[in-house]
Amino acid sequence: QVQLVESGGGLVQPGGSLRLACAASRNIFDFNFMAWYRQAPGKQRDLVALIGSGGNTNYADSVKGRFSISRDNAKNTVYLQMNSLKPEDTAVYYCKAVFFGDAYWGQGTQVTVSS
Repeated sequence: QVQLVESGGGLVQPGGSLRLACAASRNIFDFNFMAWYRQAPGKQRDLVALIGSGGNTNYADSVKGRFSISRDNAKNTVYLQMNSLKPEDTAVYYCKAVFFGDAYWGQGTQVTVSS
């Protein structure tokens, strides 16, 4: 069993930055991959960024050049650094981990970009 706890969300003005964190209950080096998704009201949950066990990364086109995913194996934590935030980035952000083929989700953290 895996527990994921997100933190770092909040209200930020357009152009601002936030860093989200996802703390896992076990060694993240064991995971196939970890990822950040987001879901805006009335929309589907979409992939934002992914980091594989080998450190490879992938990003949605809408966040390339603005967001960066990273991990700290010693802290069992994955981060999402979000820069140059736009109102359309407003959503609940979820952390996901895949471990032996099973997917685990965090509870989500709200990010609101508004002036």
